[in-house]
Amino acid sequence: MQNPDLFPHIVTVGLTGLLVRFADRLTDPANRAALAFRAAVDAESWPGVEETSSSLCATYLRFDPLHLPHAVLQARLHGLLAGQDWYTAAAPQGRRFWRIPTVFGGDLAPQLAEAAALAGQSEAEAIAVLTNARPRVLTLGFAPGQPYLGELPEGWNIPRQSALTPQVPAGALVVAVRQFVLFANASPTGWRHVGQTAFRCFRPEAADPFPLRAGDEVAFYAITPEEYDNIRKTDPLGGGASTEPIR
Repeated sequence: MQNPDLFPHIVTVGLTGLLVRFADRLTDPANRAALAFRAAVDAESWPGVEETSSSLCATYLRFDPLHLPHAVLQARLHGLLAGQDWYTAAAPQGRRFWRIPTVFGGDLAPQLAEAAALAGQSEAEAIAVLTNARPRVLTLGFAPGQPYLGELPEGWNIPRQSALTPQVPAGALVVAVRQFVLFANASPTGWRHVGQTAFRCFRPEAADPFPLRAGDEVAFYAITPEEYDNIRKTDPLGGGASTEPIR
């Protein structure tokens, strides 16, 4: 639990943004608070609020200050914050559980052994832990639709690399600091590449281009390289199935 004298608090972001911060670092209660508070703001449907989003431990609002002055919006936010303990708020409705097929290790994900060793596990033990986890989408960021997921067991509080991997492909599952990132695009990274999926996190041709949403939960289940090749050839969405809702 955060110090109540410090959090939550509201800070301005330029002329058109406000940020409601629930912590200065990721914790599970702070992330849950950010998700629940964003949902509550959306439910209010305040005229002048044009966009909301959530980060690891904050809720962001973009608004039109010509129609909704800063002072008015801040007063409304303070009132909403005072209405309950957001660190123990129920999870938002409409979250989904995804199962995403993943190749762990081998040529497609060459840093599994290194990551497992840092976590004090064999490759087989690491795969068991990572496939039994059900991490939450903490936030989307860095690239369109790209999820940060966590938190993994404490043993997976492994550091980032000291140097960048020049590029991992789209669909790469990487790990560090008790989190997964599922890459939306080919990109350099300092996180270790432990799994490879065909899942498309960004679908610009779709009405909803981001299939994963903050608050969703995900399980990555192990498949063979041959199964991965078949998914790539036959499924334009890259595998993955969801159920709705979850509690």
